Amino acid sequence: MKVKQISIFLENKKGRLYEALQVLGEANINIRALSIADTAEYGILRLIVSEPDRAKKVLQKVNFVVQENDVIAICVSDQPGGLSHVLNILQQAEMNVEYVYAFVQKKGEKAVVVLRTEKLEPAIKALEKAGIQILKEKEVYCI
Repeated sequence: MKVKQISIFLENKKGRLYEALQVLGEANINIRALSIADTAEYGILRLIVSEPDRAKKVLQKVNFVVQENDVIAICVSDQPGGLSHVLNILQQAEMNVEYVYAFVQKKGEKAVVVLRTEKLEPAIKALEKAGIQILKEKEVYCI
């Protein structure tokens, strides 16, 4: 039920984001969701892509620093309070959410959200127990 996310560490300078995305485009790797956070010196580009293992290899081949992490992709009711409902489930299970970002596309009538917690397995169990739909890797990479 975990999904592979790649994180690319980028120097915070002109053109660096473009270069990373250009590499993926030239390799015909599709971006499904992304998030970027930055500081004065660097940024972290987090991506869900169609082929995470290959994406990591092609980026590393051209000297990008890339890390792979597991995250959870879930379906959330696309209405006011939908995401807070899920976050409440995790709060009740005493799980800390490190970050959240969303897909551009929906899955049916539901929004798709990526989240990372301190401990993924207990978070998955809490979400499943509450009836939250957790997407499998193959479902996510094809959205």
